Formats: sequence, C-alpha cells, structure tokens
Amino acid sequence: MAEPFKADNRKREQIRMSQRTNTNELIIDAVGLTKIFKDFWMRTKATAVDGITFNIQKGELFGLLGPNGSGKSTTIKLILGLLNTTRGRLTVFGREPHDVAVKRFIGFLPEESYLYPYLNSTETLDYYGRLYGIGRKIRKRRSEELLEMVGLSQVAHRQVGEFSKGMMRRIGLAQALINDPELLILDEPTSGLDPIGTRQVKDLLVELKSRGKTILLSSHLLSDVEDVCDRMAILYGGKIHAEGTADELLVDSDHTLIRMPRIRNDGTISQIESILAQNEGTSIESVEQPRQNLESFFINIVESAREQRIATSGAHTGDTAPFLKGNEEGEVLIDKLIDNDSQVQNAQEVQKKLQSTETEDVQVLDDLVNSEETTARATEASTEQIVSTDADSTIIDSLLSDNDDKDSQE
Repeated sequence: MAEPFKADNRKREQIRMSQRTNTNELIIDAVGLTKIFKDFWMRTKATAVDGITFNIQKGELFGLLGPNGSGKSTTIKLILGLLNTTRGRLTVFGREPHDVAVKRFIGFLPEESYLYPYLNSTETLDYYGRLYGIGRKIRKRRSEELLEMVGLSQVAHRQVGEFSKGMMRRIGLAQALINDPELLILDEPTSGLDPIGTRQVKDLLVELKSRGKTILLSSHLLSDVEDVCDRMAILYGGKIHAEGTADELLVDSDHTLIRMPRIRNDGTISQIESILAQNEGTSIESVEQPRQNLESFFINIVESAREQRIATSGAHTGDTAPFLKGNEEGEVLIDKLIDNDSQVQNAQEVQKKLQSTETEDVQVLDDLVNSEETTARATEASTEQIVSTDADSTIIDSLLSDNDDKDSQE
C-alpha cells in the first residue's frame, strides 16, 4: 500500500501539538546539554556547549546572552535539530528536535540571512509560505502585510541579492514570521538595523509575547535583551554562568535610588544629607539630573521629522502585520477554511492517483511474471523437441545400418 497523503494528518498533528503544549508549559527543555566537535580521528576539537540546563516556558521571552564563541548559535542549532547532541536531553514541544512535526510551529531568523538572491521580496515570502503549506490567498495577504511592516513594500519587486545588510535583516525577519509561529527563534535580529528598525523589532517582540508566543532571543547587544526579555541566561565557554530575570540579575543591593521631581533649593539637599548622617550613618554620594536614553532621544528626533513630512529615501516602516496581532477579519478566516478544504480535495485526488498508479504497477508485475512463465514453457518445449529429434535421427541411422548389412549379405 502507498503511504497516505499528509493533509488530514497535518490538522490532527496540530491538534495533538496544541494539546501537548497546553498540558506541558515547557516549550524547550534542556538538561545537561552538551555538544563536542571532533576531528577526523575523533579527538576533541572544541566543546561548544558544556552541560547546560535551562527551560523556556510557553509565552516567555527568553534571552540568550554571551560574547562571540560562547555557544549561543550552537545551542540554537541543537534546538532546531541541525546538530546532534553529544550528551544530555533536549525536547522541543515535548518532542525530539529532529521530529519534523515540530518544524511548522517554529520561525527562525539566523545570524546571517541566506536567501535566494535572484528572487524578489514577494517571491521570497511566497516561497517560504509554500514550504509551510500556507494557501495561496493567505500567502499573498501575509506577504503584503509583512513587507509593509518591515518597510520593504516599495522595493517588493527588487531582487534580494541587491539588498543592503539592513534590508536583508528586514526580509529575513519577515520570512521568519510568515507562518505565524508558536516558537520564534531570533539570532542577532537587530544586527545591521538602524535605531528605528531596532525599536520596531523590540515592540514586535513585546506584542508577540502578549499573544502568548514563545520567543528565544540570542544577542550580544545587552540593551536589546534587557529591554524586552522576561528571563535571560549568560553563556561563556559553553556554560551558563548566570540565569534569572533582569531584576534578579541587575539589582544593585549596595545602593538605594530615590526618584523625585527636580530639587531647586540646595538647602533641601543639605537637610536630606544631615538626616542620612544621623539615621543611617552615611552621606549622599552624588546628586545629578537623570538623562533620557539615547535611543529614545533619536526616535523622538526622527518622529518629529516625519511629522514635518521631511523627504527621505530610507525605509518607511509600518504597523505590525494584522495576522501577527490575531486581528484577521472574517473574510480572511473564510479564505483559510476554503484553502483547507481545497487541500483536503487535493489530498483525495493525489490518493486516488497513488492507488491507480499502484494498480498499474501490480498489473505490470503480473504481465512480467506471466511473460517469464511463457518464456520458460517455450524453452522447455523447445528442449523436448530437440531431444525427440535426436532420438528419431538415432533410430533412422540404426535402420539404415541394418539395411546396409542385409544388402552386403545378399
């Protein structure tokens, strides 16, 4: 029997995966995870990941921090099933990372976007959407929304090979979101982006997290992780040296910060210092005015320029794609149902073709077997004829010999 088509199984698989996710809140669970690279002679070249243990819960935004060569990218490749573990246990959605069933629930942006250079932006997103089995109408709508979101709608028909690094990161982020993934893995997502694109990525991550998406963010830019992550782990030499929330890891237990409106009377500061000396036995270390973040200042300048409609050739980013917000309209949902029905019909047609092909194959085999039997019988018959011919010739020769003897006697 031929293997049945996977269209209906795909729906059942999604249901089972959602049930598994609901019952088990751990999306990623690593225990003693180790990856050792060896040379041809099986000698250890490098221990990229050395017995790390961590987990990521459903709806959590987890940051993986560390300098270059600390094991971040290797850990991501292990999670994606691109590398085999040397030791330890690793599960994704409660399954082995190599299980193909979990791939459709994952969106991945690698550190370097390796996209087909001869495809344009629209064709690139359509290609990856087809890999995920997304219907044509939904692919088209999502591609338009994502290109508008990342600011590439004006160059939608330009070949990807002509893009700058920042534009490559934008189209790479769009392809990672085309399937509306349950688990989004981003490796250095803000590399090559301007401050506006960086802020947009951060806002997008927060918005996806509010929808219950699970996100793994790998970066060596500490501010990116600090601004958005719920928990983080710091890697060095393939080992986790610190793990926890930002407040747990960054709290300064040696100082107290009191925030208040600006004090304009220096006498007030003197009174506060005398109270501290009397009650706490300490003094004020410094008095300074707080300043805003440089990123926030930059964003304010750009927004002010946009309000003045100052012309620029840079990317004009849009709002988050509606399907990523979960705000799809009724027409979109109807299109999904229609696409699902068409996929089922296509599956039935393919199944019929497979069955007919199988019947034809069986018929061909029967014909071959019958042909071989006929050939064998013909060979046996010809052999029998040859034997009988030899026997007849022998008898004739003996009779002729007898006649010759009689003639000689006469």
